[in-house]
Amino acid sequence: MGATWAAIGRSAGYLVASLGAGLVSLVLLPLTAAVVVAAPVGGAVLLPGWVRLVDRWARWHRTRAARLLGAPVPEMPAPETGLRGLLRARSTRRLVRWLPFAAVAGTAAGLLGLLAVLMPPAALQFPFWWALPGDTVFLWLRVADPFTAACATAGQVTAGLVLLRWAVVPAARVHARLTLTRLTPSHAELLAARVDELSRTRADVVDSHGAELRRIERDLHDGTQARLVSIALQLGVAKEALAGHPDAVAIIERAHEGTEEAMAELRELIRGIHPPVLADRGLVGALESLAGRTQVPVRLDAADPGRLPEAVETAAYFVVTEAVTNAVRHGSPTAVDVSLARDGGVLRLRVSDDGSGGVDEARGTGVRGIRHRAAALDGTVAVSSPAGGPTVITVELPCGS
Repeated sequence: MGATWAAIGRSAGYLVASLGAGLVSLVLLPLTAAVVVAAPVGGAVLLPGWVRLVDRWARWHRTRAARLLGAPVPEMPAPETGLRGLLRARSTRRLVRWLPFAAVAGTAAGLLGLLAVLMPPAALQFPFWWALPGDTVFLWLRVADPFTAACATAGQVTAGLVLLRWAVVPAARVHARLTLTRLTPSHAELLAARVDELSRTRADVVDSHGAELRRIERDLHDGTQARLVSIALQLGVAKEALAGHPDAVAIIERAHEGTEEAMAELRELIRGIHPPVLADRGLVGALESLAGRTQVPVRLDAADPGRLPEAVETAAYFVVTEAVTNAVRHGSPTAVDVSLARDGGVLRLRVSDDGSGGVDEARGTGVRGIRHRAAALDGTVAVSSPAGGPTVITVELPCGS
């Protein structure tokens, strides 16, 4: 019996709190409509903060409902940050749909709980009504004598206890279940949020990986390469000092040649990690340098894309380099056309040649490497290479808006 009345007390408290929450939601409802209507004008300032406020309000309701039902608090993705993302997000639409429910259902359920709680103590006033001057009427019953007052008192106390015993707990649980149903994200929404999180995590990993590669490139350039240059100079000095000893000179010459070969390989390795021309001249300048040193004429149409994430800039350079190299090596073209343009949050690259075509991805690694670089940034690659040409490779890389 004690557990039953404890549950009744928790449910009654939940419903009374729902009354206050419903009244607050009634105030938030027109304010939310006003913010949504004003979104095209001041949405970038008002809407994100307002959605975060409503989201915290919804999270409080969800936690309270889950606690009443003894259920785990369901996961709820964080709201988007950008204006465009907020307007498209399922979570925003879910909050907008939930708010009218919170206002209407919360107020109605709260009034029921408040009525059940107040009816028994409020009935204690009836024994005094019959003594008041004038006629006092309660539910069309004239309270004019002690017997009528006692009957009214007993009737209201009984009605209040009935509501408390058999209506409060079901009403509270129904309201809590409906709240969780309306606020719990769907499986598709949770999956989309997880994909977004993994995409952001992967982007962070790519950025960290790129930063680490650039650190290695600096260490190799400033440390290992400088030491090899010093060794080569010392070998040259030793060769001159031992000019009268042919055997020693031959050994030093072989060591000097090996050192030169190591430096050449190291320079190629450094360019493969992060080309110095990319850091010195930017993406457009690096592509102009690539066009200038390619054996086949390369026509470059590249507008300045503005500031790009370093990972995107590096991937774009290597994609174009790989595509041009493959065209010259396998297609025997007379010219290669390279275009680069930025459209909002997408960087578009297009490399076409008039060579023999017939690119077979299964038999080479060039196009697969391009696909891997683009996939690391959630980019897309389209290849068109019929036999006889032309070959056209189109790559789109997300680069932020």
